[in-house]
Amino acid sequence: MGTVSKALDLLDYFTRSRPLIGLSDLARLSALNKATCFRLLTELADHGLVEQVGIGREYRLGPSLLRLAALREAQVPTREAAMPVLQALALQSGETAHLSLLMADVLRPLAHAYSSAHVTKVTMEDAEELPFHATSSGLAVLAFQPDAFRDAILNRPLPHLTHHTETNPTTLRARIQEVRGLGYAESRGGFESDVHSMAVPLFDALGRCSGALAVAALGSRMTEAQRRLIRFALIKAGTEITTIWGGSLPADIATLWRLAA
Repeated sequence: MGTVSKALDLLDYFTRSRPLIGLSDLARLSALNKATCFRLLTELADHGLVEQVGIGREYRLGPSLLRLAALREAQVPTREAAMPVLQALALQSGETAHLSLLMADVLRPLAHAYSSAHVTKVTMEDAEELPFHATSSGLAVLAFQPDAFRDAILNRPLPHLTHHTETNPTTLRARIQEVRGLGYAESRGGFESDVHSMAVPLFDALGRCSGALAVAALGSRMTEAQRRLIRFALIKAGTEITTIWGGSLPADIATLWRLAA
């Protein structure tokens, strides 16, 4: 791994629940010695990608990231362009709607919208990464990736997150094949034991799967009628977001969604 990669990897350790990190903790998290970690952080700070704050001189993400994010959003509207559709999906389904993007080999949440229909709801604030094997979003994305990508993911250690998490690669391959045939994915308790989610893949201008759109609900509320409603709403919203992003649905997906709706 090159120096640039090592430096940028440090940024991934900052999360909503861990916005400030000291040098010793960053060195421990990254398995780097303190001298190397300090040198990389100094270079990131020189470019405004991190900054030190407080008496403890802890690090947090820097202001240059805001500029880069604003430039990206202005050129390629992604989050803000999708938010009206995401909010409408939450309203129609009465549940939590969320959007995730494939970034290298990690599926990261990009945006979410809550419904006011229920006091108790699935929350997304602390979600930093969606495991491919344990979420409907992950299964939806995996189903439409090249074989090499899918094999690399399934050959990793797959942690048991709940009693319902499937970790057997052979079984997961069968589920992924089923998702390809349906055009949408479901997960019942794979990530959180009491959550039932459904998701559809999203596609870019070349017809490549670039992320997923999902609705997550308490399992006790996911009746057959609710599943049908959410499936219809997801297909409609997934088509809209793919179009808004300048993407195009592969012909087989377009046919599946038309039949499923």
